[in-house]
Amino acid sequence: MPESHYENFPVASLLLPSRLREPVSAIYAFARSADDFADEGQLSPEQRLTLLAGYRQQLDALERGDPGGHPVFSRLRPVVAEYGLPLSLFRDLLDAFSQDVVKTRYGSFAELMDYCRRSANPVGRLLLRLFAADSPEHRIWSDAICSALQLINHWQDVAIDWRKDRIYLPAEDMSRFNVSEEDIAKQNCAQRWQALMQFELDRASDLMNIGAPLGRALPGRIGIEMRAIIFGGLRIVDKIRAAGYDVFHRRPTLGPFDWIRVVAAAL
Repeated sequence: MPESHYENFPVASLLLPSRLREPVSAIYAFARSADDFADEGQLSPEQRLTLLAGYRQQLDALERGDPGGHPVFSRLRPVVAEYGLPLSLFRDLLDAFSQDVVKTRYGSFAELMDYCRRSANPVGRLLLRLFAADSPEHRIWSDAICSALQLINHWQDVAIDWRKDRIYLPAEDMSRFNVSEEDIAKQNCAQRWQALMQFELDRASDLMNIGAPLGRALPGRIGIEMRAIIFGGLRIVDKIRAAGYDVFHRRPTLGPFDWIRVVAAAL
């Protein structure tokens, strides 16, 4: 589906079976639009929270079976019904987006992982439902992949988040490596910054590798898509490392040549 946002990982790509592209796109439209309420434009925090509360009301109406004219939910309603998608997962996403409005710092890695549990992991669990692959083992792998992707996105977007007065780097880690908020403001890529980023990227890579068996467990084109997502995330990690952990002056992204490598590896 056309979107103005840059995305590391294509949504409803040609790798997926055609029958799944619309369900995946419907879920994405919900998540993308709700995330925009928290992030985009010049709205006040109160206005952002009101918009997110409106989405909660729409979910409540969907749960009651009430008809609704909201385009995002009109599209989502048949997907939820056909695949039995738990609305609690959509509510977790809204909870994380609301947190983004009011919380701008994280004290510990455990605190950040709790955010990832609600901001990223629900999407993977919803996809497992679509793929008819929702087993306890698959959920563990999916959660690891989704949290890893969320962390990689945070480390890729340190400069962007700083402009929004947000820091996702755990304060305990910044203190451990003697990195201050002033270092981020001044875009200081000294050795201590590089050590911190190496530490955080290693964590994300370890998580991705924990979840990697899911790419081999899922069959056919779904498995290829999952492997492409995994390799794409690790490719971003490689590009951050190759840039000397400088995510301030040029945001590492995946270009056409990178995607050729990713798809070749997935195949």
